[in-house]
Amino acid sequence: MELGIFGSSQNVDDLKEQVQVAAGFGYETFWTPQIFNLDALTALAVIAESVDGIRLGTSVIPTYPRHPMMLAQQALTVNQVSKGRLDLGIGLSHKPVVEGMWGISFDAPVGHMSDYLQILMALLHEGTISHGGKHLVSRGGIDIPADAPPVLVAALGPQMLKLVGRTADGTVTWMTGPETIRNHISPVINTAAEEAGRPVPQVITAVPVCISSDTDMAEEYAKRDFGFYGELPSYRAMLEREGLTNSWDIALSGSFEQVAEGLQRYENSGGTQVVAAVYGPDEARQQTISELAQLIT
Repeated sequence: MELGIFGSSQNVDDLKEQVQVAAGFGYETFWTPQIFNLDALTALAVIAESVDGIRLGTSVIPTYPRHPMMLAQQALTVNQVSKGRLDLGIGLSHKPVVEGMWGISFDAPVGHMSDYLQILMALLHEGTISHGGKHLVSRGGIDIPADAPPVLVAALGPQMLKLVGRTADGTVTWMTGPETIRNHISPVINTAAEEAGRPVPQVITAVPVCISSDTDMAEEYAKRDFGFYGELPSYRAMLEREGLTNSWDIALSGSFEQVAEGLQRYENSGGTQVVAAVYGPDEARQQTISELAQLIT
């Protein structure tokens, strides 16, 4: 199984230690979010200088506050520093954040992402763009000697999945179960890519995971850490597709065998890489990271 680890921190040195641990166990990738602590790309550029042998992913950079030309510059810079190890995950974020925190209109999100990807992909691969879209405009070029990183877009709805299949390298999912991957995410994005003559997309499936015999503890941590995701419409739709009432029910917990079986379902459903978002107290996190490494192939 191709397996990654998801982690975050308020401190670059702590995040670097998390990446070093994951690399030491042989994990394929380490993913970190762009939320309200460290700037993900800046932190990964620092970490890439001293940690080898593991890919570094963002899950995900919100598009609305960062113009695609600026993001292309940042991504190519990090890919130069990391010697081609960046996986660039991007996404819309959510209306309460975009409008409530940033004061930016969240109207026409698919149209926004369509313009965004046209600009971003052209700049990453060709270094130049002339695009006057309805939602975004970009004219000019950048000159950074680095390979274009894969662009993975957080896409859950059918229109966004079709757009990503036609134009990007894959998707990153969250709060999405294996049957939804099998019956919705994979077939929609794969069909769109095939019709556009593009390679089979990556489907990165991020899953909350805790290996522990203390099931009550695991459930309490899952409720605390993941309860609010059920209030966001895009995630609520995915939970309903999976037949789940509570957002914390998406989490995998229990013995190594139980968790391994759950992760295997994601791979069998079309996930090209499974990313373990490890949760729980420090001891349970360490146990989970150590034991899950047995699944790496």
